Amino acid sequence: MAKTQVLRCFSSFTIILAMINLGFFCGANSETYTVGDEDEWSTGTNYLAWSNRYNFSVGDVLVFKYISGQHNAYEVTEATYKSCNDSTGVLARYESGDDQVVLTEVKKYWFICTINGHCLGGMRFGIEAKEASTAPSGAPPEMEPSPPATTTPDKDFASRQQAVGTYCLVFVFGVVVVFQIVLF
Repeated sequence: MAKTQVLRCFSSFTIILAMINLGFFCGANSETYTVGDEDEWSTGTNYLAWSNRYNFSVGDVLVFKYISGQHNAYEVTEATYKSCNDSTGVLARYESGDDQVVLTEVKKYWFICTINGHCLGGMRFGIEAKEASTAPSGAPPEMEPSPPATTTPDKDFASRQQAVGTYCLVFVFGVVVVFQIVLF
């Protein structure tokens, strides 16, 4: 009888430790960024200022929201970014109006809108994606400034963090229930 109580106490302690570890693991998820925050992907937004507010990591997702046909988002080389000439150097084309771009590797990413005059008018930016496990350091990549505009913080950031926490909590709760059923 005493062995059973010790075993139950030990297994409960193990489950609690597993929950704590899973909680830390779930907190290490990638981030999703709406390009331009609530201004989205449109003319008149300062994308240099927007991109400098965040530290991007491999696994993060950039979401380009815009009216399809009025804008697009092209991933390009640095030379194409600087010249705004999309006749060469296009790496990927996004034209749906709700494009999700996963940052898959450590590198500098360059994006432009190829609609006539938009790139030269400031619809372009560059970011550097770093390893997810290391703290970002160093200066941002050299970029030509975009036109000034007022920017506001990402209001959805807190709700995204709460959603990730909720999913992790539900997952951990499910694991605990399964362990309780299997062990007892």
